[in-house]
Amino acid sequence: MSSRRELFLEEMGLTPLWRLRTGAAGSAAEEAQAVPATAARAAAAAPAAPSSAVGADERAARIGRMDWAELKATVAACTACGLRKTCTQTVFGVGDEQADWLLVGEAPGADEDARGEPFVGQAGKLLDAMLAGIGLKRGEDVYIANVLKCRPPGNRNPEAAEVAQCSPFLLRQVELIRPRLILAMGRFACQTLLATDASIGSLRGRTHRYQGLPLIVTYHPAYLLRTLQDKAKAWEDLCFARRTMADLRRQA
Repeated sequence: MSSRRELFLEEMGLTPLWRLRTGAAGSAAEEAQAVPATAARAAAAAPAAPSSAVGADERAARIGRMDWAELKATVAACTACGLRKTCTQTVFGVGDEQADWLLVGEAPGADEDARGEPFVGQAGKLLDAMLAGIGLKRGEDVYIANVLKCRPPGNRNPEAAEVAQCSPFLLRQVELIRPRLILAMGRFACQTLLATDASIGSLRGRTHRYQGLPLIVTYHPAYLLRTLQDKAKAWEDLCFARRTMADLRRQA
């Protein structure tokens, strides 16, 4: 390990936990219990009135034709769910709009709501150090976004209806960026993008697909700040993502 990388990891208290361990058994406690069904599954279980479905389809189709400028303006002015009434501002996303790497989290927290940028505060510092550990830097070939663009009150779990209203925005971001690889961070982002209730522990270590693009799951930095024993697993996930990206670039 280079001295510079050691300094990054040491500063976070990640050494020696972040060193890869051959055949590590993933026996540490996984993230908290699975959230209720994702928006996609909830929508299937609770049929909407035909007029509502048509309206949602038309809205999604309209969002799907937007360019970056129109998409940003639409998110900033969105009042499709009640979250805009309780948050300070929308948090659209940040980074290289032609990035190979797309990182997706759950929703803005208090720091993100105040600054209008995803992954700031202590979780953001940890994320930056995690990226540095695999040779990446925020804003350089990396784009960072959340499933939701508004902070849920008290950082509660997003509701299915809120995700349904916000999902077309994230989908359009994915379409505009066309990243080589998506890294979903945290159980809610993983479960939403993959339309599953499976735990992160059961989804780790393999490549999934979202909109035809490779997707790898890992833990949310905020979770890692509370659960130190899972930092080694997250480091394994990052190394797996780095190897996957290398393979994707060789195949291109």
